[in-house]
Amino acid sequence: MTEQQNPTPSVRLDLWLWAARFFKTRALAKQAVETGKVEAGGQRAKASRAVRVGDALRVARGEEIFEIAVTALSDVRGPASVAQTLYDESEASKQARAEVRARRAAERTGYQAPVTKPDKRARRLIRALGDIDAT
Repeated sequence: MTEQQNPTPSVRLDLWLWAARFFKTRALAKQAVETGKVEAGGQRAKASRAVRVGDALRVARGEEIFEIAVTALSDVRGPASVAQTLYDESEASKQARAEVRARRAAERTGYQAPVTKPDKRARRLIRALGDIDAT
């Protein structure tokens, strides 16, 4: 007779990413995993990979990169306050994301949208410069 071992609890990676609110839908989470935007243990992962407590994940979402450690498992999407308890983000990751956010905000401050629509003369100048959106 063989002894049954208690398997360590685990959840699918795409399901956990959805439950932890990194992506709005499970389909988006699966697509991110399949396109290589999610790494588990430094390697590309599959959507069906089992996530366990203590796993290290690197999630790229847009221009933000999260380096997290899994602290709890869930396959149910709950409130954001509960979702934040599922992982622990490293301080280096938080600091890097804050720097990128500050840099993007500084880049935006140099641009000022025009107060009104361009007049006839300005539209002609825009077309002369070859702006694609002006045609």
